Amino acid sequence: MSAAYLHELTLRLAIGASSLDTQSLHCHTKWLHSKQAANGGFAGREGDCDPYYTAFALRALWVAGELSEQVAKNAGSFLRARLHQRESIIDMISLIFAAAICEMSVGEVVLADDDANQKANWKSNVAALLESLRTEDGGYAKTPEGRAGSTYQTFLTTLCYQLIEIPIPDVERIHKFLDSQRHPDGGFLEIRAAKRAGVNPTAAAIGTLKALGTLDPKEHRSTIEFLSEMQSDEGGFTANTRIPFADLLSTFTGLLSLIDLDAMQEIDVNAIRRYAQSMQSPDGGFYGFALDQTADVEYSFYGIGTLALCQI
Repeated sequence: MSAAYLHELTLRLAIGASSLDTQSLHCHTKWLHSKQAANGGFAGREGDCDPYYTAFALRALWVAGELSEQVAKNAGSFLRARLHQRESIIDMISLIFAAAICEMSVGEVVLADDDANQKANWKSNVAALLESLRTEDGGYAKTPEGRAGSTYQTFLTTLCYQLIEIPIPDVERIHKFLDSQRHPDGGFLEIRAAKRAGVNPTAAAIGTLKALGTLDPKEHRSTIEFLSEMQSDEGGFTANTRIPFADLLSTFTGLLSLIDLDAMQEIDVNAIRRYAQSMQSPDGGFYGFALDQTADVEYSFYGIGTLALCQI
């Protein structure tokens, strides 16, 4: 299993972002810097700072080449303060992602090696928590009470195991789970009870296979066709066949998946670029979709990421 998915993806995005218009990119990074709170964390549109939005802000700044040592140190302090709190599953995984970014970018260590036993115990506890989410179908659920695996949660769990450097138990069950999530139209379901495939669970499935080192584009011709058909007249990707408008999340994940499947030629990349540019707020940051009126940290990562991918 490749241990470099997050690092390799961020490097690809950074290479693409390096050729973007510097003035426009600086407008977005300046906006992102303004969103860092006094405690070092970042928040969404409402509520307090949390690891989820902090991870997105750090990734966006790192991709743009604007993650300074001071910003990472401040974020590191925030993350360390959250290490022993009772976090939701998504916040715990986001904390691990954010900690990895701080360390890889400027050497700011959140999960210190000062006490090797304490760090080993922490990793062991994280792995135990992840395994508590394992379901009978071989995937991972979003909550311990979940009875069906989530394709997206399985992707996040795979990356989390990589970052804490613990092998995933029984990888073959993950492959069987992903096979069970395939829809006849070529996409993947989020949960087995879903009626239609979506761009984001499809991207999660492709990302999981890539992280595991088992992605073979030749086996996914129908997936390429499914994703290609999800590009709308707006230029971006819709989340599924029932959603009438594109959004930046689906656009980023759909484009990334097609790149990983060696199929960029199947879509109109210039139209995607125009769509992402249209989602820019004049004050910095990105909106999520055409009717959105508030820029936020998460969609700003997807916006910068999408424009970076278009340069590849």
